[in-house]
Amino acid sequence: MSGSIRRLPLWLLALGAISLPAYARDWQVDAAHSTLTFRGTYQNGPFEGRFARFEAAIRYDEADLAQAKFDVTVDVGSVDTQSSERDDTLRTADFFDTARFPQARFVTSEFTRTADGGVEAKGSLTIRDRTRPVTLKVKFAVSGGATTLDVDTVLNRLDFGLGAGSDWADIGRDVRVHGHLVLLPK
Repeated sequence: MSGSIRRLPLWLLALGAISLPAYARDWQVDAAHSTLTFRGTYQNGPFEGRFARFEAAIRYDEADLAQAKFDVTVDVGSVDTQSSERDDTLRTADFFDTARFPQARFVTSEFTRTADGGVEAKGSLTIRDRTRPVTLKVKFAVSGGATTLDVDTVLNRLDFGLGAGSDWADIGRDVRVHGHLVLLPK
């Protein structure tokens, strides 16, 4: 019996560890290794771009989605499509209007599991003076000591008043957005 008593505390400790609730973890974005990119079309030809500067407050744990939160601020003036003419146009009042609205912001309201076991983050995106609901597909991965968070969505640029005038009819409506964040524990 004395051997059983000695094993009991280890058993209780193991049971206690299993029953502890999960808590979402705060993450810091490794800006040097993270990207926020987009793809669109102009005159039926594809183009790609990225935002060089953005900040993200990330709280995430797949086991505790109720506590998860993303709060992302993008410096839209840092747009880079490898074309200075296109970048300058994107900064004008016809598009981002960076003089009046230097930042875009996405804040989550909830996370849900999808039927296929994936995760979606629902929230609000504000670009210029327009806020619209947006859903992101979320992929969180830990591999070999590296933690990454990938998010994807498709935006309708007209929902945000980007290039809404008839002069811009040759630009595709849909813009695919991808974020690849390398995360470090806080």
